[in-house]
Amino acid sequence: MERYKITRKNALPLGAAIKEYLRSARLTTGLNTRLIFKAWDDVSGAGQFTLKRYFRSGKLYITLNSSVVLSQLSSRKEFLKEMLNDRLSRDELFEQDDQNATWVEEIILK
Repeated sequence: MERYKITRKNALPLGAAIKEYLRSARLTTGLNTRLIFKAWDDVSGAGQFTLKRYFRSGKLYITLNSSVVLSQLSSRKEFLKEMLNDRLSRDELFEQDDQNATWVEEIILK
């Protein structure tokens, strides 16, 4: 990892410095995925019923252990997708330009 010497002319705000560090350390994809999973738990309210989470190519795969919760969430998929993306857009650490973990385009419930 590179060492940075910051002069007053090159000083960055702390938020920008953190984003730059995450990009240079190639941590944005993993962080974005974790933020998506956290947003799922908050938005859906089904965190305690979620067995597995997987995100790839804009698709969020969720495995639930309750058929009742599955049927309730299935009817609200589009609303949940909009709420997830809204939550992610307000998160300062979410990197919108990451090619591997971007916006949630589809939710697949199992």
